[in-house]
Amino acid sequence: MKFINDSFMINNEAGRKLYREQAKDLPVIDYHCHLDAKEIYENKSFQDITQLWLAGDHYKWRAMRANGVSEDKITGSASSEEKFQAWAHTVESCFGNPLYHWTHLELQFYFGIEENLDAENWREIMARCNQQLLQDDFKPRALISRSNVAVICTTDSPLDSLEYHRLLRDDATFKTKVLPTFRPDDIFEEDAQQFSLFIEKLAVQTGVNIKHFGDLSQAIENRIDYFHDVGCRISDHGPVEIHYQPATPQEIDTLFGKKCRGEKLTQNEHAALISAIFVMLAGHYKKRHWAMQIHFGAIRSNNSRMKEKIGINTGFDSIADQCHLAKGLNGLLDSMARNNALPKTILYNLNPVYNDIVATTIANFQSDEEGVKSPIQFGSGWWFNDTRRGMENQLNSLADQGLLMNFVGMLTDSRSLISYTRHDYFRRNLCNLVGGWVERGEVPDNSKILSKLITNICHDNAKNYFRF
Repeated sequence: MKFINDSFMINNEAGRKLYREQAKDLPVIDYHCHLDAKEIYENKSFQDITQLWLAGDHYKWRAMRANGVSEDKITGSASSEEKFQAWAHTVESCFGNPLYHWTHLELQFYFGIEENLDAENWREIMARCNQQLLQDDFKPRALISRSNVAVICTTDSPLDSLEYHRLLRDDATFKTKVLPTFRPDDIFEEDAQQFSLFIEKLAVQTGVNIKHFGDLSQAIENRIDYFHDVGCRISDHGPVEIHYQPATPQEIDTLFGKKCRGEKLTQNEHAALISAIFVMLAGHYKKRHWAMQIHFGAIRSNNSRMKEKIGINTGFDSIADQCHLAKGLNGLLDSMARNNALPKTILYNLNPVYNDIVATTIANFQSDEEGVKSPIQFGSGWWFNDTRRGMENQLNSLADQGLLMNFVGMLTDSRSLISYTRHDYFRRNLCNLVGGWVERGEVPDNSKILSKLITNICHDNAKNYFRF
């Protein structure tokens, strides 16, 4: 039997049936990723499999470093052949790592290659991949269409022109929706000089003279409306930690003025200003029925020498810890709710130690005012947790403390056009988990309810939740 088949990752018959009959062929709603709208619009062919597969993939880079591969063959000037060979040698050491599974899911689904990549056959597999990449079926838009993707939400700065999103929207030949996501990380910048620079750019772009906190709110709302007109219905935020520090409007205005002047705030002052910014943003999102995503718990660029050498987002990030997360998270959501500013919200926790804290917190703030079931969501296993164990941990915590039936499901969070097999990977793990419950007699073998559960999580809930 070939390695990748309908039983892959599913060790019970009930799960295999759910996968084959319900999950396998559902369209993908990729509501959070890092694909480039320009790359999709321009639709250029890839030079070779190394460019498609290894360029920018810090998951693979971390594994290659651990396998003793020199940086020249990872992010450096080595040839495509040398880099691919280095990855093939590394794959042999990846048993137990999801990279082994992702690699072979992609090889089979996109290239029809059923052999397992290793140090012996890398030349042959590279040649077969490169030959296929010359075909139109391997251009960006075709890869997206072949992956059965209905919606893509990119990740975009508030200052972005969204030119390529508009061009894609107006292109009737491409059916997948490519929508922007409002990602205002610069407004949370701790460094006062960088913060001031962003405020200056925001003022120029919006024509708002930003002197007070209310002016900031007006300018940000201007950009939110701009994004909304291009189809944006979702925001995203990436704080390392979640804190809540209350402050009066007068105190907030004073803190904002200090930071705009380049003055360094104390830890408590920074927390108070960030809290106010979060509540302000959330109010604007709620007004427009947007969903707010918060990805927290990543400590980035920990290897300062390598950051100086090759830059950020290159594979030197880790899971963070945090004191008093429960207090901060509940306090922030409560402040939003008290100010009638709590939108649909998805919380992604990177540290699995806190899964139950997040799962129990979201249950405190559920409401039907949006007309959506479970408007406050516990987001899928993210980054270091989009492994089998990480996915199962998140699914079990959500099932323990909430309603798994209402979960909005998986996303790619990827920069790769062929990472959509991660949705398949998630669906296999989901069906295996639920099928195990059935076979152990923990839930009834009710085909109607089980089918609804799987289709809801894999597609229908996201469609109804985001209303793209």
